[in-house]
Amino acid sequence: MTSGDTAAPCLAAPPDAPEGGRALWLRTEDGVRIRAVLWPRPGARGTVLMLPGRTEHAEKYARAAADLARHGYASAAVDWRGQGLADRPLPDRRKGHVGSFAEYQRDLAAFAAAADAAELPGPRFMLAHSMGGAIGLRALTRGFPVRAVAFSAPMWGIKVPGNAARFWEWIAAIVAQAGARSRYVPPPLATGPVCYAASAPFAGNTLTSDREGFAWMQAQLRATPELQLGGPTFGWLAAAMAECRALDRMPSPGLPCVTALGTRERVVDQAAVRRRMARWPRGSLIAIEGAEHEVLMEGPAARGRFIAAAAALFADA
Repeated sequence: MTSGDTAAPCLAAPPDAPEGGRALWLRTEDGVRIRAVLWPRPGARGTVLMLPGRTEHAEKYARAAADLARHGYASAAVDWRGQGLADRPLPDRRKGHVGSFAEYQRDLAAFAAAADAAELPGPRFMLAHSMGGAIGLRALTRGFPVRAVAFSAPMWGIKVPGNAARFWEWIAAIVAQAGARSRYVPPPLATGPVCYAASAPFAGNTLTSDREGFAWMQAQLRATPELQLGGPTFGWLAAAMAECRALDRMPSPGLPCVTALGTRERVVDQAAVRRRMARWPRGSLIAIEGAEHEVLMEGPAARGRFIAAAAALFADA
């Protein structure tokens, strides 16, 4: 465990969350305070490190932790810098900002060290959603020590209006270089200071088709407003698009991999995901019928299909 790790608040979880969950403050090598939640399991056959997406927090993955526990796995999730209860870099806490995606690798290193120090059992596996999929893929290309990986709607490309990704990448880079990195990306690409997950109506939302899961997610965000995060800054967008472009040029790791993509996905670029999985030698892509972006926040059938596929992959590895 890195220096300075101490007990942190652990938020209310659903009734079926694994027992014994606990939260820790972690200190990264560059001095940023982040947070992790650990869900041990007696007799676990391994530990799954869960890497959330942008705007998310660790306890949002409590249901996934419960699903994994039923398959025999301990698990842990992290609050990346700039979201959840971790340190946020700007005075306006609603701004989703990062200087470079390399910063998230420091968070991941501290997270992995905390899992080791807590003696969560090996072998290690990775489950990464959306932005966590970009962070996880980068780490895997550098030899991050896991046996297998499962991705949910990984952010290997960002869906933008009119498929104008190159245009938005150019605009973001120009604005960031002009000294306005901390300005919100405007609509229609982003939401400004509004936290979409906390404020969007269920009808037409891009996150989940499961009304119960959507209501639980919103209730947690409203009960703890400091979790809420608005839209990204131009700095975040420039960094994210640069990272997606760099990752697209890299070969796929040799690890066993399964990736889930909802058939109603509208947040990440489906074409980028399909390109990657078409050249992942030990990878498979599964379509989750009717699912939106957050497969792990869908109902038991859709979520269960993905978790079962991931658990089977982990067992084989």
